[in-house]
Amino acid sequence: MDLLTIVKQINSFFWNFLLIFLLCGTGIYFTFKLKFIQVRKFKESFKRTFGNIKLRGDKAGKDGMSSFQSLATAIAAQVGTGNLAGAATAIASGGPGAIFWMWLSAFFGMSTIFAEATLSQKYKTVKNGEVTGGPVYYISAAFKGKLGKILAGAFAVFIILALGFMGNMVQSNSIGTAFETAFNINPLIVGIIVAILASFIFFGGRQKIAAFTEKVVPVMALFYILGSLIIIFLNFSNIFPAFKAIFIGAFNPTAVAGGVIGVTVKEALRYGVSRGLFSNEAGMGSTPHAHAIAKVKHPCDQGIVAMMGVFIDTFVILTLTALVILTTGVLDGNTTGITLTQNAFAKGFSAFGNIGNIFIAICLFFFAFSTIIGWYFFGETNIKYLLGEKAKKIYAFIVLLFIVAGSVLKVDLVWELADTFNGLMVIPNLLGLLALSGVVIKLLKDFESRKDSL
Repeated sequence: MDLLTIVKQINSFFWNFLLIFLLCGTGIYFTFKLKFIQVRKFKESFKRTFGNIKLRGDKAGKDGMSSFQSLATAIAAQVGTGNLAGAATAIASGGPGAIFWMWLSAFFGMSTIFAEATLSQKYKTVKNGEVTGGPVYYISAAFKGKLGKILAGAFAVFIILALGFMGNMVQSNSIGTAFETAFNINPLIVGIIVAILASFIFFGGRQKIAAFTEKVVPVMALFYILGSLIIIFLNFSNIFPAFKAIFIGAFNPTAVAGGVIGVTVKEALRYGVSRGLFSNEAGMGSTPHAHAIAKVKHPCDQGIVAMMGVFIDTFVILTLTALVILTTGVLDGNTTGITLTQNAFAKGFSAFGNIGNIFIAICLFFFAFSTIIGWYFFGETNIKYLLGEKAKKIYAFIVLLFIVAGSVLKVDLVWELADTFNGLMVIPNLLGLLALSGVVIKLLKDFESRKDSL
């Protein structure tokens, strides 16, 4: 048995059973403990997010970022190649009904990410005159002494490997492959260009990261949304059947999948939940690094804003991808992942020539590149936690090398290993969240009592 097969089996156990139970269970727990915070505060979350969009906001610095800049950095990481491939994989493996379970897991995930962002604000600290925070700090606070240090240290190592190194390698591979398909450009050249562009942001610090994400994230999201809506409306007659397939397929997959895909309710649930959680990152401990440094008055302020990141990722971007696939009728039972999404857009824009492949290549570049920036930042925070400020530049150079290498190498094993370390990240993060659930509840009560007294 080769290493790739072994790692795939480990990931199958992690993402198909253990992590679904842990992540969904935590989301359900916080949903009830926080009295359906994602419903009660949705309107406020929407207003705080879209009322604060500024393409040229306050300059970020050692004292942190604006609330919107922090959210934009988080969304930059959340909205990546998984949004183009994740929904396709879920549908191809679990049928259209998988999208329903994806929505349900994201609904509960909104309460989890509220807890993550709130705790990252509560336990943020100042190191070398710079505000910093993330799971390592609230894990250390949850478990005093050696246990806290071990769990926090393990989380830091896992996230550096999963996102900073291997994750960014596969993101650059996706860009290289897409540009080779659409424009016949050598992937190595693409990888070098991506690394050069990334270096300007990496070495510019959080100021450059914030300036990039606050401008690019709203534009790239709008571009993808408009392109998707055009295809969906061009296939207007298939919209109702698509939603019907999603809702019926969630509980009776064979009724909508027919003989093309022989799936069960268990498979629809498993693939919908796993791909949704993997895409929106709720409970994984990645986005709290961005939310920790938001300049807000109360920890819950950023928790409320953070919920919108999961909503945009799953209920908007992933849903649109799913509808494009279902309304264009490209689901054949054999094609999956990014290829299925490319086929859907190619067919949707077929009247306009090769525009479908070009559209996906452009979207993939921005989605993957923004993810590289977000994941680099998350890894950098943990490198500084483990090794100090001096290790930051060495880490940046290593990431740049991985970006170039990823553009030309076969990354099947790297992607599987990234999945494994992503799974390992989740465990210490959820332990910290659950151990500090009482703190989250107290902070929310304090936040709401202050608002009531105004």
